[in-house]
Amino acid sequence: MRHLYLAATGQNRGKTTTSLGLVHAFVEAGLRTGFTKPVGQRTVTDESGVPADEDAVLMKAVFGLTDSNDVMSPVHIPRGFTKAYIAGEVVEDLGARIRRAHAILADSKELVLIEGTGHAGVGAVIGLSNAVVARLLGAPAVIVSEGGVGRPIDEIVLNAALFEKHGVSVAGAIVNKVDLAAQPGIEGVLERGLARHGIPLLGVIPYRPLLSNPSLAMILEGTRAELLHAGPDLDLVIGGISVAAMEPHHVLQHVVGRRIVIVAGDREDAIVALSRAHRAEMRRPSMVRGEVEPAMLGFVVSGYRPRAAVVDEIRRADLFACFLDEDTYMVASDVHDLLVKTHPADREKIATIKTLVGEALDVERLLDAATEARIPATA
Repeated sequence: MRHLYLAATGQNRGKTTTSLGLVHAFVEAGLRTGFTKPVGQRTVTDESGVPADEDAVLMKAVFGLTDSNDVMSPVHIPRGFTKAYIAGEVVEDLGARIRRAHAILADSKELVLIEGTGHAGVGAVIGLSNAVVARLLGAPAVIVSEGGVGRPIDEIVLNAALFEKHGVSVAGAIVNKVDLAAQPGIEGVLERGLARHGIPLLGVIPYRPLLSNPSLAMILEGTRAELLHAGPDLDLVIGGISVAAMEPHHVLQHVVGRRIVIVAGDREDAIVALSRAHRAEMRRPSMVRGEVEPAMLGFVVSGYRPRAAVVDEIRRADLFACFLDEDTYMVASDVHDLLVKTHPADREKIATIKTLVGEALDVERLLDAATEARIPATA
C-alpha cells in the first residue's frame, strides 16, 4: 500500500477540498483507495452511531467507503479532552490506536490518503501534531496553502521545516484559491519561489466562489436563524452577500449573481421591491431555459420580524428567507464569519471539486510522490 499525508498551513486553506478531489482522482484511476483522518477536531455521529471526524463521514458518504469510523477516524478530540490529557487523565496510547487503524487500511487498499488537521503543529498539545503523526505512519507530506505569493510560500516553508525536523519528507505543495485571471503567470512564480527552498509545486487550484461560499442551509444552521420560507432548494450555494442599506432602486442595481440580501425587517420597501423584481426576472425566457443565474436567492432579515403581508411577498417570489433577532451589523458579521465546510448534501459543490481538482493537479505526479507504507515500530 502507498500513502500520502495531506497537511495544510492553517484552517480553511482547502485541505478537505483537495482531499475530495484527490480521492475521486485515485478512485477514477482504478485504485482501491482508502481515507483516514488520524486526529479529528470536529466530531459528528453518522447513522452507525459511532462518532467520527466530519471529514471522515463526508468521504464515507461521497465515495461509499465501507471502512468503519474507528478506522477512518481513530482519534477525535471532544470538548475537555485537551485539559484531561494535560492533567494526565488520558492514559491510552493514542499513537497505537492510529497505527492499528492504518494497518487495517494497509491490508485492503492500494493507496490511502491521510488527512491532517490544520497546520503542521496542530495536535502537539496531546503529543500528536501533524508532523508527529506523519512520522508515526512513515508518510510523505503534501502541504496545502492558499492564494497569493509571499504568504503561501512563507507558510509552506514554515510548515515544511517542522515536518523535516521530525524526519518527514515533504513531497511538495499545493496552492489553493488562486485567481488565475487576475494573476497571469502566478503558477510559474510560485514554482520558482518554492524551488528555492527545495519544495516542488504539485499544482495550483483556481479560485471558485462556489467553493468558498456557504449554502442556504449552512446559513440557516450556522446562524441558528428562524426559517421564514425555504425557497426552491436549501442546498443552493450563494454567490455573495449584499446589505440593503440604501433606497430600493439602488439596492436593485447591486444585487447580482445569486446574492443573499441582509435587510432589516422594517425595510419593507426593499423586501417587497426585491421580491417583485425576482418574480419578474424568473418569468423571463432566459431564466425559464436556465441560461442565466438569478440575481438573488433570498433574504436574511434582521432586527424586526416582517409583517405577514411582507412574508407573503417573499413566498410568492419563492425566495429563501430567515429571521435573526439581532442588528444588521451583527447579522452581517455572523453570515460572513461562517465556517464553510463541505457537506454530503452539497452536490453541486462536490461535483465542481471533483472536476476542478482533477484538472488542476498532476495526479500522476502525486501518485509518484506516494510511498510504500513502512510503519515504524515506535513513535
